[in-house]
Amino acid sequence: MFSNHTSVLFPVSDTSAHLNKKRLGLVLSTELGLYAGSLVALNELWYKNYPRSSFHFFDDNAEWLQMDKVGHVTTSYYIGRVGISLLKWSGVERKKAIWYGGMLGSLYQSTIEVLDGYSQEWGFSLGDFAANTLGSLLVVGQELAWDEQRITLKFSFQKSEFAPYRPNLLGKNIQENILKDYNGQTYWLSINPSSFMKKDTKFPHWLNIAIGYGANGMTGGQINPPFFDINTNQIYFDRYRQYYLSLDVDLTRIKTKSLFLKTFFQSIGFIKIPAPALEFNRNGVKGNWLGF
Repeated sequence: MFSNHTSVLFPVSDTSAHLNKKRLGLVLSTELGLYAGSLVALNELWYKNYPRSSFHFFDDNAEWLQMDKVGHVTTSYYIGRVGISLLKWSGVERKKAIWYGGMLGSLYQSTIEVLDGYSQEWGFSLGDFAANTLGSLLVVGQELAWDEQRITLKFSFQKSEFAPYRPNLLGKNIQENILKDYNGQTYWLSINPSSFMKKDTKFPHWLNIAIGYGANGMTGGQINPPFFDINTNQIYFDRYRQYYLSLDVDLTRIKTKSLFLKTFFQSIGFIKIPAPALEFNRNGVKGNWLGF
């Protein structure tokens, strides 16, 4: 049996015990088209502008205080969630839907790693490959164990002060900042306590506990290049990790009869809801009114 806590966008078919070949054909053709199209676009917009090389590996595990690795985990996780929902919607047998759909994120991102492996500027990153796999296994493992996602990955962003120092690397506008500036990103493990309790628990089903990870002071991958003020005095940025403890809301668990609200909640469910948070870093502990 599939869990009742399923996607509104792709609800499980009433005939989910039987394969719906039309739906499956639509899903597979769409996924194949997006897969091929995105790789062609990446090659045209990105890789063709850099020299090629023979396949090689590249160790970037020490860069960006591993914020990029957490991003790989999160991306794989959400691609896997969509993949599982689509195969369930197509009536694919439960375990096959979970494994094939759940590993989709790892497959897609690992293909990009192969492209990196043939680029002289980069290389195949075993760290990225491991992060991709971890994200897929997180979604697969929970579906196999519980038929739902009790521990979700979430994302939040607030503009940092560091992007103006290296706009080509960290982004020239807010849209680029969100993707490139790791100083402004925070990734969260959002845990739903009620899903581990008895069904008649009085604990709010929508209330989560969130554990966050971020980093600050980074204007380069491993080291910061030198910057100077108008008086030629060198400016130093302290690179450090940040850990958070906060509350969160699982919007998908809020009961509503509105299809619009259900769809909206599903669509923005990956965003961490702003809430008071404690921040732990090497300088001590401080409180934030909005842990975002």
